[in-house]
Amino acid sequence: MDSFEFNKIAMAILGTVFLVMSLTFLSDGIFHSSIPATPGYLVEAEDDHSDGASDAPTGPAYEPIDALLASADLAAGQKAAKKCLACHVFEDGGKNKVGPALYDIVNRPMGAADGFSYSAALKAYGDGKTWTFDELNGFLWNPKKYLKGTAMGFAGVKKTEARAALVAYLRSLSANPVPLPASESETASEAEAETDSETTSESN
Repeated sequence: MDSFEFNKIAMAILGTVFLVMSLTFLSDGIFHSSIPATPGYLVEAEDDHSDGASDAPTGPAYEPIDALLASADLAAGQKAAKKCLACHVFEDGGKNKVGPALYDIVNRPMGAADGFSYSAALKAYGDGKTWTFDELNGFLWNPKKYLKGTAMGFAGVKKTEARAALVAYLRSLSANPVPLPASESETASEAEAETDSETTSESN
């Protein structure tokens, strides 16, 4: 074997060794895993708010209006109702338009305007219900959020005082307006009077 052939064989062997070593170093770099300071592995879990805290909002997104109805500005409510005239009438005996007639609406059964075709969503939601102050408050706050699927295209009245004024005005549109909700002080006085009455009866 001459020196040229020997050199070729030696170069081939050295090249193979170099290639194997390079692949070894490369694989160590790619798949290297460090030894943790503490044995075992970490299991991450979602925070269950075990301390009682929660990120979820609570309560309605709108404020109640019962306490504001007695002092609500009827003139302001009538003015706010003008934006509804394109779809509703407020007169006694008025005909339905795009929306149902709203005279005597407070405490009227939902979906009860004669001759008006209500959405399926309102029919389903309103079965057995009436337009109470609370229902009107929520619906007028944002119809589409309060009643999913309603055909009502109105964006809603976001200010609590403005909603109270509008509902108070709607209440006034009746030959016999529905009584206003009792205030907390009146409710407390009635409860106290009832307790006193029961105590007197027992003592007798």
